[in-house]
Amino acid sequence: MTLTIKFETLTASDIKWAFTTRRVRRGDIRGIRTDLDHAIPGNLVLCEIVEIGQHKNIQLADRRVSTCYPGDLVVLTLGDRYAPDQFHASASLRTGQLAQLIAGGGLVGQVDAAHAFMKAATVVRPIGLLTDAGGEPVNVEAYALPRLRANHTATVIGVFGASMNSGKTTAASSLAHGLKRAGFVTAGIKATGTGAFGDYNSFADAGVPVLDFTDVGMATTYRMPMSRIEAGFETLIATAAAGGAEVIVVEIADGVFQQETRAILQAGAIRDRLDGILFAAPDALSALGGVHVLEKLGLSPFAISGMVSCSPLARAEAEEVTGLPVLSREDLWDSAVIQAHVAPMMRHLRDKSAA
Repeated sequence: MTLTIKFETLTASDIKWAFTTRRVRRGDIRGIRTDLDHAIPGNLVLCEIVEIGQHKNIQLADRRVSTCYPGDLVVLTLGDRYAPDQFHASASLRTGQLAQLIAGGGLVGQVDAAHAFMKAATVVRPIGLLTDAGGEPVNVEAYALPRLRANHTATVIGVFGASMNSGKTTAASSLAHGLKRAGFVTAGIKATGTGAFGDYNSFADAGVPVLDFTDVGMATTYRMPMSRIEAGFETLIATAAAGGAEVIVVEIADGVFQQETRAILQAGAIRDRLDGILFAAPDALSALGGVHVLEKLGLSPFAISGMVSCSPLARAEAEEVTGLPVLSREDLWDSAVIQAHVAPMMRHLRDKSAA
């Protein structure tokens, strides 16, 4: 039996809304359904924090960090997580059972495995699914940007990496900043990953408009159908281009062996739309391995960046074994570097030359 509680019985000002819920109109929330057994990814779940573990903070919808306290009420989104350096988790809830905060951006689920250095996940008690005026569970998919057809005029540069924490976000936002400084109208997109504001804010701090997969109705892209990821990508690119962007930097989450990233690189609409690839690596061996993986797939990055660029010795090694330039974040800010390495890929410049 499903018990529905009026949302008005709770003090809304006491509830913390996670980043993954940022597009949801809170006025649409009318009740809480306590039957959790049929929850699906993307549903909003009101939870009480029971025990603080790995995640001591939660990223809020207004893009600030809030300290977690036992007893806090938080609105999270049900989703899967793939994070080799943190948690592997499933979008699963059961009525009457506790769950875990599996990502600081606001995902709830059940941890299946964890990195050895992780503390136990923060424990939450799911109170119920938030429902709309019709009593149906609210899902972030309902708040996605309008679907747009693929845009073929803007230049799209993909930033891939060897792994988590290889320096992709710094490389992507630095490239976007450098493109803007060089006079190109630029936008940043995080196309796959786990909903969180770190990458989003990094692009914003670089001074460019930014969109991510939460804007197209996904709190996480892990285990999402590739058709949905590709449709979201096309909408994000078209939306950025409609806003005037002539070059769009797209960060793709995790490493080249992660299942969605691997599928993107092998074939499909996202791969076909890329005009260039910047590859981020933590060290020279990862740079060489990543380049070999891409070359086997018929792809060639124009440069290497990431953590490897922080060490002069590692940088020299990577340049020697790959034959590619290794660009630091400071290099990517440099207009001369942009003109040398990136401008030749720009579609509108090629079109002008052809004319």
